[in-house]
Amino acid sequence: MKLGAVIITMGNRPDDLRALIDSVAKQDGEPVEVVVVGNGAPVTGVPDGVRTVDLPENLGIPGGRNVGIEAFGPGGGDVDALLFLDDDGLLPNNDTAELVRRAFEEDPALGIISFRIADPDTGLTQRRHVPRLRASDPMRSSRVTTFLGGANAVRTKVLEQVGGLPDEFFYAHEETDLAWRALDAGWMIDYRSDMVLHHPTTPPSRHAVYHRMVARNRVWLARRNLPAPLVPVYLGVWILLTLLRRPSAAALKAWFGGFKEGWSTPCGPRRPMKWRTVWRLTRLGRPPVV
Repeated sequence: MKLGAVIITMGNRPDDLRALIDSVAKQDGEPVEVVVVGNGAPVTGVPDGVRTVDLPENLGIPGGRNVGIEAFGPGGGDVDALLFLDDDGLLPNNDTAELVRRAFEEDPALGIISFRIADPDTGLTQRRHVPRLRASDPMRSSRVTTFLGGANAVRTKVLEQVGGLPDEFFYAHEETDLAWRALDAGWMIDYRSDMVLHHPTTPPSRHAVYHRMVARNRVWLARRNLPAPLVPVYLGVWILLTLLRRPSAAALKAWFGGFKEGWSTPCGPRRPMKWRTVWRLTRLGRPPVV
């Protein structure tokens, strides 16, 4: 099974980027071909043999990753699966690529694998990095309904069948959009605790646009993918959860501004999932209302 890796960077972490590329090069088995996308910044200082794509402007996380996918042919079709890795991450184990190959080869229905993210100093995994509701044990692998954007592997047949990440999202929830489309097409998603990406522990709210885009894209996610009766239920639950978390006044203002923007701006094509997919998500422990 031929693997590729897509890494997007804004050029502000050259040492981390080089360390990540080196960790990919050390993987056991056939070499993993790497493409680095400079998202609004030129790529410099990468080893020979690493392909680069320089974008004149920042297309956001999904837009940048989609450019990386196409660098491997339409839908990434020149390889069998793609690793998507954050540029400040690191693969600490040399067998991760081989584990990915084995997982896809042994399970033809498996479309996406979500890696376990661990802090390089403490080895701990944050609850938010375990893509299921029952997240207290990050060492338990399981079927899941979404995946982690900067620490995963996707079979390219999935991308060819359901399309890539939603460019318009720019940041936040783009993985869940792809995950729901993949599940609706019959693919499965696994969270694997033995496939590890080291990544420093940082709060997602460090991004200035976090609260606005999280809310806007939550609305877009529902409008694009959910059967009509579930849209108000899903969004109502998330309004309640947001209020229960007691964000600051400024954060709450940005969140509701994004929520309004999600209703007033185009979200891309609407393709509501089948009701049997709703049932599958429910059986996997996360019905699409939370």
